[in-house]
Amino acid sequence: MATKAKEFVRQYATKTDDNRKPTPDPAEDNAFFPSAYSLEQYTADTTDFSGLASEDTYTGGRWKVLVIATEERYLPMQNGTFFSTGNHPVETLLPLYHMHKAGFGVDVATISGSPAKFEWWAYPSADDAVNDAWDATKSAFKQPKKLSDVVAQGLDDYAAVFIPGGHGAMNGVPSDSSVGEALRYFLNNDRLIITLCHGPAALLAAGIGADENPFAGYSVVAFPDALDFGANIEIGYLPGEMPWKLGEKLQEAGITISNEDMSGATTRDRNLLTGDSPLAANALGKEAALALLDKFNG
Repeated sequence: MATKAKEFVRQYATKTDDNRKPTPDPAEDNAFFPSAYSLEQYTADTTDFSGLASEDTYTGGRWKVLVIATEERYLPMQNGTFFSTGNHPVETLLPLYHMHKAGFGVDVATISGSPAKFEWWAYPSADDAVNDAWDATKSAFKQPKKLSDVVAQGLDDYAAVFIPGGHGAMNGVPSDSSVGEALRYFLNNDRLIITLCHGPAALLAAGIGADENPFAGYSVVAFPDALDFGANIEIGYLPGEMPWKLGEKLQEAGITISNEDMSGATTRDRNLLTGDSPLAANALGKEAALALLDKFNG
């Protein structure tokens, strides 16, 4: 299915006069996939996966990773168009591959319990690690838990929370109180918080109802506003300007953005591990696996 979706976008867009124009999504009025040109720049059939970070594995059977995924497909842009988005498959599945192979279970939750959405046009169909991760977690993404139920039942058995990237992470997740409650639990109970690209938008939810965001003073790397409000529009990756600026909002919450470009950078500040883009997915996955093994394999 992922390969067919990507091929549709490419073939449809090549029939237009300008393959930098966003490609119409036939499933929704005034909605668009990225242009064929932008997909050539931003996607590939494989990733930079080159092996696991460690041969050690956790065998205790208790600790799991909670994935908070977006269930939203369409992100409304400032010009009235919709961006057909979701969770980025590389940013979701490659880090999960490393964490799952390190021996940690995976649960997936969305805000309402509806199926998670993916940017299938970015799926690296020839990548063995990503395919393996999808096979292992497909049912969890298609039938996720409802996040408020997970929070109510208790988060004691979760070693980490992972919020994938993809522009869809900016849709609903940053304003949800259950996301905020979960993040505050992980922050206050010495657990790991792992996110990348547009996923750090979720950190804004931790400040809901508070005088100060508890992540104020932390440093992260994230997808640069300069690309979303510049080149990504020029090459047709986005059909218009985003509804708000990720970096700007994080900085307003007191969070420091330590990158200016997209280079595959990662960083760790205390128990918060972040990556700047799909280019960081493999490195962040390795770092997350090592951090989990170090903290929870004793």
